[in-house]
Amino acid sequence: MIPKRTGAVLATLALSTVPLRAEVPQVVTDIAPVHSLVAQVMTGTGAPALILPPGASPHGYALRPSLARDLQQADVVFWVGEALTPWLEGPLDSLATGAEVIELIEAPSTRQLPFREGADLHEGQDTAETEAGHEGHFHDELDPHAWLDPENARAWLTAIAETLAAADPDHATLYRDNAETARATLTAQEQALAEDLQDGAPLRFMVFHDAYQYFESRFGMKSLGAITDSAASAPGAARIAELRDTLLAEGVECLFAEPQFNGGLARSLSEDAALRVEVIDPLGSQLDAGPALYGQLLEGMAASFRACRTPG
Repeated sequence: MIPKRTGAVLATLALSTVPLRAEVPQVVTDIAPVHSLVAQVMTGTGAPALILPPGASPHGYALRPSLARDLQQADVVFWVGEALTPWLEGPLDSLATGAEVIELIEAPSTRQLPFREGADLHEGQDTAETEAGHEGHFHDELDPHAWLDPENARAWLTAIAETLAAADPDHATLYRDNAETARATLTAQEQALAEDLQDGAPLRFMVFHDAYQYFESRFGMKSLGAITDSAASAPGAARIAELRDTLLAEGVECLFAEPQFNGGLARSLSEDAALRVEVIDPLGSQLDAGPALYGQLLEGMAASFRACRTPG
């Protein structure tokens, strides 16, 4: 019989010959599109955590305790940046003290655009009230909706892979290979969408919230304007009538709303204006979070534009 102590030593030696699984970094992301890009790069190693749940506004959110713990335990955090989620800057500074924090909008090769001047049709709103809102835009500031340009997404895939490769050298090759595959898939998708979206006469459309210029610019389109620069602003009856007249005068064919906007306002604006209303979802709030979400988000946006061209 082997003495217990000797048996324990032999067992330890035997276990030491078994390869140990390399530790994977704890990764946290801000919004679902970024989570999707990171999940693609991490395929085969682990999965990132997501801070902003489906349907929540990135411009203002109360961090749940479980997500606060995720930030405390994070090795790497990927976020678009303070311009999109200003409320997240404080928790990152106080909780994610041991993490490398990557602001993707500042990543190399990212195309940055300022908010468009004159895009919003909200001259009748009180300026102080708009500027006090969470979603008011100062037009000399950077437009943070940069993930809606597939070219930026490709640049971010590279930045994500290189960051993870540095944090986890044992999986560096896998991260880079995953990013290369994701970039190639995205390039093919972008080419197909470009052919589809540029087929036919230019669409005369407006949006509720001026968040789409990256997508518009990439695919050769341009909105005639935005109803408001604040998702929280609710125009009164007189303002709705004024906006309806503007839609008629501009010959607008389609108005794009977002899932979080009040459907009643869209219906009010479309009455008597021969106007089609479609929903466009820049955050993928109605999609399942994961690697497939980013591609599905682009397809969904393109489908909304196609629907506006379809008689109905």
